[in-house]
Amino acid sequence: MFALDSRLQQDTLVIGDFPLCRLLLSNDANYPWFILVPRRDDISELFQLDVADQQQLWQETTTLAELLKDSFDADKLNVATLGNVVSQLHMHVIVRKRDDAAWPAPVWGKHPARPYSAGQVAAIRERLRLVLTEDFTFLEG
Repeated sequence: MFALDSRLQQDTLVIGDFPLCRLLLSNDANYPWFILVPRRDDISELFQLDVADQQQLWQETTTLAELLKDSFDADKLNVATLGNVVSQLHMHVIVRKRDDAAWPAPVWGKHPARPYSAGQVAAIRERLRLVLTEDFTFLEG
C-alpha cells in the first residue's frame, strides 16, 4: 500500500494524482516547486520501477513541466530526482524565473522556506485546474 514519506507529508501540500504519481506542492512560496511521487511501495531509485512505470513517470514529468512552463511563464524548469534526504523516489519540477529568490543558483538550501497562505494555495490550485484536464484527479488536502 502506497504511503508518502513523512518528510514529504510535512513539507508539501497534496494537489492530486496522475495515473502513476501523486502531485505535491512544496510548501515554499519562494518558487512554484512541484514534486511527483510514484505510488509504488519501497522504491527509491528510477531503475527499481518496471519499464512501463519508468515510461509513465517520464510522461507525467514532461507533461507537467510543459504545462508549468506555459502557465507560470517560467524562464527555466529544474527537473531532478535526488533522494539524498528523502529516499522515497520523487521527481522535483521547479519553476524558475530570472527574478526568483535563488536565481541562478539551485534552490536547495538557498533561502528558508516561506509557507504559502491559504489564498496562494487556492490560486495555484485554480491555475492548475485550467491545465491539468486529462488523466488527473484533484485531491483536497
